[in-house]
This record gives sequence, structure tokens and C-alpha cells, in this order.
Amino acid sequence: MTDENNMLGDFLRARRELVTPERVGIPVLGVRRVPGLRREEVAMLAGISADYYLRLEQGRDRKPSVQVLESIAGALQLDEETAAYLVGLATDRPRRRRRTPKETVPSGVAKLVATLHLPAFVEGRYLDVLAANPLATAISPRLVVGASRLRDVFLDPAEQALFPDWELATRALIAGFRQSVGTDIDDPRFIELVGELSLASPRFRHLWARHDVRPMQGGRLCFDHPQAGRLTLNREKLLITGTEGMMLVMYHADPESEDAEKLALLASATVPPATTANRTAHAPKA
Repeated sequence: MTDENNMLGDFLRARRELVTPERVGIPVLGVRRVPGLRREEVAMLAGISADYYLRLEQGRDRKPSVQVLESIAGALQLDEETAAYLVGLATDRPRRRRRTPKETVPSGVAKLVATLHLPAFVEGRYLDVLAANPLATAISPRLVVGASRLRDVFLDPAEQALFPDWELATRALIAGFRQSVGTDIDDPRFIELVGELSLASPRFRHLWARHDVRPMQGGRLCFDHPQAGRLTLNREKLLITGTEGMMLVMYHADPESEDAEKLALLASATVPPATTANRTAHAPKA
């Protein structure tokens, strides 16, 4: 789990261990006892003293300048989103243990999800499913209100079987989750969820320790669907305004593709057949 008392140091240590000397042009001489870069190598690349960098990792200096953090981000070859996350770790903010209010989907968004002819669901800040339509549930039976995407993807074998590249899917999921939560880790819901998954899933524990960060965004997902077979869909993630991080997630296929035909078949299977009473009521009179 993350040490909330030294998040900056945890992050720097994790990211340093992911950068090989060869990647930054440092020759390797002899046997190295640590993965990735040494502290003094990061300091050299960032143009700061090794002692100062050591104080940052150990949490003895928690207010480095933005210029120093940007130099370290360059040394660790962080992308723009991860560099911004690093700067945010050193930003002063009030810290208090609190429980996040219950997430409630705006009524208009709930109506929209119900009427969409695409698989659609609403995802909360901690990747809980807050609303879902029948076609989303047809993609995965775990896409129902009250489910946790994190628990299902990491702990449910049936959900894992949906992803032919499960390792890639889990990496993207954790990076997006860390971006969504940011530095607000005082909520008991967060502490319980990360603690549970860290104990139950070695894969989660490994990915969480990497400190990868990636914005919640769209992309293409491939499913091994038990009825439709291999299914490749576009995923869109849209921030719901007026909420604390809720996302509207929709899947759609490329027009006139085999995937579009498969999705249409799934959609037709989710529409309940007309009842005899309805057919009688609309039958022409003799």
C-alpha cells in the first residue's frame, strides 16, 4: 500500500527503479545491485545534489520547487501526465480523514444510459458501477449497479477471461485509477479497497507499486465474449460535469464491421420479446 506520509518518496523510488541506465545513456560497469537507476544517477541527471535527492526520497524535504520536480521528471523520463502527478504530490493541501459522500448519478444521465442503444454505464471515482444498461450487462454480467470494476477485473476469473490481453488491460486500469484518485487517499473507501486488493491480488500489488499514471480516456478494447466470440469495440469515457469524477463509459463498433454485426445481435438478444397481450392489443380488428 501507499505510505500516505511519504507519497513523494514512494513515487520517486518506484519510478527510479523502472528506468534502466541504458535508457538514459549511462554505461553499465560491473554488477548492479539495484534495479533501475541509483539515487546519485537521478540526482546527476536532474542537476541536483545527491544528498538533496536522498532527502526527497526519505521524506525529509517535502517542499521542493516546481523547477526541481520538473528536472527530476525529465531525468526519470516521465510523460506529461505523470510529471503533472509528481508536481501535485508536493503541493500543499489540507489532509483530513473523511468519508466521501455517496455517489449519486444525476437523473438526466441515468435516463440517458437507459435509453442509449449502445453498451453504456457510469463509473464512479473508485471505479464502482453506478448505472448500467442491459447491453452493457450483455457485454459483461459484472457490469451491474454496485459492482466494482477493480474487484471484478483482478479477482473474478470470468471477468478476466473476457480480456485476451488481461495484463495490458489491468495496467491501463490501475494507471487510470491512480489518476482518478490523485493524492486524496484519506477516504476509508480507498484505504479498504487498495488494502483488500493488495492482499488478494499479486498483480494488483505489483502494478500499484509502479505508480503508473494515465488519464481516464477512450481507446479500443478487445473481448473474448462467450456468445459473440472475439469482439473489438471502441470505448469512450466522458467526464460527467457537476460530479466528483464520474465517467460515462460507452462501447461502440466501427460502422459496417463484423464487430458491429455481433454487437447488433447482442442488442437484439437483450430486447424482451413482445408479450401475447401486447400483440393482441395491437392486432387489427376483424
